[in-house]
Amino acid sequence: MKIQAHKHDTFWQLSQLFKVPERLLADSNPGIEPENIKGGETIHIPGYDRIQLKIKEGDSFWRISALTGVPVGLLSLLNGKGEKEGLRKGETIIVPHRVSVPQVPLTKAYDSQNLYRDLERLQSIYPFLSVRTIGKSVLGKPIQELRIGKGRRKVHINASFHANEWITSLVLMNLIETYLLSLTNSFQMRGIDPFSFYNTIELSVVPMVNPDGVDLVVKGPPMELADELLKMNEGSTEFVHWKANIRGIDLNNQFPAKWEIEKERKLPKAPAPRDYPGEAPLTEPEAMVLAQLAKENDFDSVIAFHTQGKEFYWGYEGYEPEYSEIIAKELEKASGYKAIRNVDSHAGYKDWFIQEFRRPGFTIELGKGINPLPLSQINHIIQDVSGLFIALLNNHSINDYT
Repeated sequence: MKIQAHKHDTFWQLSQLFKVPERLLADSNPGIEPENIKGGETIHIPGYDRIQLKIKEGDSFWRISALTGVPVGLLSLLNGKGEKEGLRKGETIIVPHRVSVPQVPLTKAYDSQNLYRDLERLQSIYPFLSVRTIGKSVLGKPIQELRIGKGRRKVHINASFHANEWITSLVLMNLIETYLLSLTNSFQMRGIDPFSFYNTIELSVVPMVNPDGVDLVVKGPPMELADELLKMNEGSTEFVHWKANIRGIDLNNQFPAKWEIEKERKLPKAPAPRDYPGEAPLTEPEAMVLAQLAKENDFDSVIAFHTQGKEFYWGYEGYEPEYSEIIAKELEKASGYKAIRNVDSHAGYKDWFIQEFRRPGFTIELGKGINPLPLSQINHIIQDVSGLFIALLNNHSINDYT
């Protein structure tokens, strides 16, 4: 929510008035002097949106305060009127609304347009949240990255490498929104103060690596590519099991970690709905973007959300550091998911990160069943993985061993 500041306002005063942490106010308003805000400056208040209320006969700030729970002084400040000043029937005033419940719905299939809409909404409520485009898909759709926190440690999480695993994006967005809500409302996260994460970790999130593929599964093929995609899909108009990007290349088989082995043994040998690793590693823009992001940011650990199996993989060819096992045991305990060190697989994002940087990487297989997992599982998945998410952020599980 935006307000117009008064001369000599400070972030501390505003934090007391709106009951939000001063640190979040400062991070929501970069470039503004915290102790000497200029009159008329626009200030972003995190954790709020604004409601326009049409005044009825007999309304007053006192009556509206009693109905909404918003202090009279705050109503007066936002509307530029004295507390005892009369309100005219028919005029419209601003009433701040504290956001305390999630805004991202969990009730429908999640495509890229839903994601972009939700990111815009979240950034307006939580202006300390950074959202930027780090690259584009084959069809030119933005690949978005979120940043939360100001800590020294850098943790990266992504979802929807595979098109028919779009539920992972929805789960990840719910986890992120719960974290944001906890910060602005001073809620604890399973008994832990979320500021212990915010002050020690910078969290990077790419909620949808493969927007073209997700949209294909959720909405069907774009008209201009329909014939080509139908042929690749063996004539079937049902794309529900499509894993690849829009060019028929499996993005999680695109990384230079013994890619040649996967190229040799994988079937099919041409672009297809799943498993084809391409003609060379890192040919696809979506995979290139994720590799470049890791190279530029020196992440301490990375996590990729996939489905399904209620298990996670944490090793690769012995390149993982010794403390990866300690973290894996904590994640297993927090989620109930089975920790598996090695599987007979190469060329994945987690594999490449471990090999390239010798740091912890995890592939988390959410839920159990047949992909795409039904939305009826999402609340159960969130319940399981929320503990894992908190363990990933917890200083004890990641930071103490580096």
